[in-house]
Amino acid sequence: MSPRLGARFLLPFLGLAAVLLLWAVVSQTVAADLPSPWKTWLESKRYILEPFFKDGEMNQGIGRLAFYSLVRVAKGYLLALAIGTPIGFFLGLSRGFHSAFDPIIQFLRPISPLAWLPLGLVVFQKSEPAAIFTIALCAMWPTVINTAVGVRGISQDYMNVGRVLKLSKLKMMTKIIIPASLPYVFTGYRLSLGIAWLVIVAAEMLTGTPGVGGFLWQEYNSLVYSHIILSVITIGAIGFVLDRLMGLVEARFKTT
Repeated sequence: MSPRLGARFLLPFLGLAAVLLLWAVVSQTVAADLPSPWKTWLESKRYILEPFFKDGEMNQGIGRLAFYSLVRVAKGYLLALAIGTPIGFFLGLSRGFHSAFDPIIQFLRPISPLAWLPLGLVVFQKSEPAAIFTIALCAMWPTVINTAVGVRGISQDYMNVGRVLKLSKLKMMTKIIIPASLPYVFTGYRLSLGIAWLVIVAAEMLTGTPGVGGFLWQEYNSLVYSHIILSVITIGAIGFVLDRLMGLVEARFKTT
């Protein structure tokens, strides 16, 4: 095996083995209630080997629970992009719009999803639309800010070419502004997706809806710690895959 392949495959394997060893040591010494990796596997293997079984609303395979969460994330994420992208373009193109709304955006942006969810429940009266509302509201800020930065960063030479050619506003938008700002826009999309996945866990935990977050909270209340670890690993694995997929899309647009 070449040194390059060794660094690519062997080192991550050694890192994983070290984490599992540390986990086993901690479960045997510091935290007696923490199940070991082997006990976690034994108590969780049905959820993994039969990922789509269903014995009740919250007792379902981890694949089915992850599917519920991903559908909610997709709805909230698409809503965030639909709202955040045009706001970002307006912020980047209009100084007046920027002066009027940028302070409000900077005020709303750091608010935790835990604060927005109760408001969503008050407005929508149901957990499902409240969760989607919370995801959209929390996930759209990276899209708004990166899109605005991308538009403001367009070279004046490009804009001058458009003016010399007397392009209409629509053609300036479709031929110059959108293509030139796409790398920043997709960086915002990637960050928004990460936040959407973080928010869904909190939303499902607080609303008790079926999904990975709801399952995690139910198992915590039932003191089934191995299933909590299964949920955490599932959340991390799906978040990793989503980030890599968006990274590939982002790289595709940066190279064109």
